Formats: sequence, structure tokens, C-alpha cells
Amino acid sequence: MTVLYYLVLILHLIACFFLIAVVLLQQGKGQDLASAFGGGGTQAAFGPRGSATLLSRVTTALAAVFMITSISLAVLKQRQSTVLDQLPASTAPAPVSAPTDVLGVPVAPASGSPAAAAPAGSPVANAPAAVPAATVAASPAAAPKQ
Repeated sequence: MTVLYYLVLILHLIACFFLIAVVLLQQGKGQDLASAFGGGGTQAAFGPRGSATLLSRVTTALAAVFMITSISLAVLKQRQSTVLDQLPASTAPAPVSAPTDVLGVPVAPASGSPAAAAPAGSPVANAPAAVPAATVAASPAAAPKQ
């Protein structure tokens, strides 16, 4: 299957380059001065219809090859595994942590003090009592430097 995939890929790239070249070689329909100002056209939706030239036939054939190889590449590539298929699936959900305050101390229930609600060996029970904001603001370490 890998050899077939690369053969179709090479054919697809060749068709792409030739299709670009053939489209750029074609002369536009009604590209004279009169058509620039709205004259010289007919009532047809896509302009005057001329006989099919060799370049227009080659363009049609290359467009068909391009579409067929595009669909073939999509079908052939679908059967191969990707990098995402090789990743292990995560089965365990992420652990939910208890809410904490700004300092990272777990938030205690509203009733009672944090030390009373926390177990004896926990950091909350051993934490110092809350310091009033006026004391923190008056300390020299908290003062802004000028």
C-alpha cells in the first residue's frame, strides 16, 4: 500500500504542475479593449463559445486526473495510522484540589476558626493567627521603595 500511495502522490504532483502551466498558457476569452468596457460580449453567461482547443482539452483531462488523485490520496491515507493514534488515552480525571486563599492556605469552613476545623498536624492548625492589615502596612518590609 505504501508504494501505491507514493506512486499516486507523484502522479498528483506532476498533474498539479502541468495543470498550473496549461492554465497559465491559455489566452483569456475576449481580452481585447472593447471587452474591458463591457462591449464585445454576447448574451451567453460565460462569454462567447468557441471551438475547444488543444489546451482546453488538456486542461480538462488534467483537472480530472487532479480530482481522481486527490480522492485516491485521501482514501489511501485514511487507512494509515497517525501520531495521535499512538498516544495513550488518559483514563483518570485530573484531581480536584481544595480551594485556597491568596497565600495557598486551604480555605476553612465559615463556622469557627481555621485551626479548630483543621486536623492537629495540618499546616492550617500550625499557622499563625491573622495579622491585622494596619500592622502589615506599617512594617518597613512592606513599605514601597522610592
